[in-house]
Amino acid sequence: MQRTCPMTSQEIVDAYFLETRAKVLDIAAFLDRLDRGKTSGDDFRVQALRDVIACLIDGNDDRVRRIQVLLSDHSTDPIEAAPMQGAFGAPPKADGTST
Repeated sequence: MQRTCPMTSQEIVDAYFLETRAKVLDIAAFLDRLDRGKTSGDDFRVQALRDVIACLIDGNDDRVRRIQVLLSDHSTDPIEAAPMQGAFGAPPKADGTST
């Protein structure tokens, strides 16, 4: 697969670094709040986020696709009723639990 981008690496850094830096700081702040929280932080969504962070730093290509797969619910069986309005943002554990 040939990779093409109309911008150079330097142009990408110049254009997007500050925005990306702010997002990384948001993630760090979220994790710090979890550490200070009264719960264990073992929620399935937090584990999914930790898996995503590992994917970000593993040095492999195609991060966007792999992260989308990690954060997507691949179940095909219909459920009786939604547990809430909206989405969880990450798939529940394999046993069907959400915490």
